[in-house]
Amino acid sequence: MSAQGEIVAIIDDDRVFQKITWMKITRKNYARKVLMFSDGEQAIKFIRDNAANPDELPDIILLDLNMPVMDGWDFMEAFVKMRPHIGKKITIFVATSSVNPEDQRRAIDVSAVTDYVIKPISDDNLYRLFSSMGSDEKEEE
Repeated sequence: MSAQGEIVAIIDDDRVFQKITWMKITRKNYARKVLMFSDGEQAIKFIRDNAANPDELPDIILLDLNMPVMDGWDFMEAFVKMRPHIGKKITIFVATSSVNPEDQRRAIDVSAVTDYVIKPISDDNLYRLFSSMGSDEKEEE
């Protein structure tokens, strides 16, 4: 499987997770480009600044929930509001260390979220996420 045309954004304050995930994605050739942001505010600014240029926007976002400045919850709230003004479909996978069932339920209830995975993301789970693209995704609101 290869998604060479895709751009992936990792939104996570854990630099080790960012680096390991970047290595896994590039090693398997899942994306042509990987963007990294340490908090949701940086990512929202990037998306807002590039909303008119969909070729620069991520196709997939791996989003942590617990981050400083703007956490994953606040990111999702801001993203859902700006989504109608974005020129492309962006799929969000919550990638977090939270095993709290309430967090999982709450995240999956967000229309922009496609799946919820517990960190660290195994090679098998990463493959599953990328291979699920385009199949049985949530309808846009």
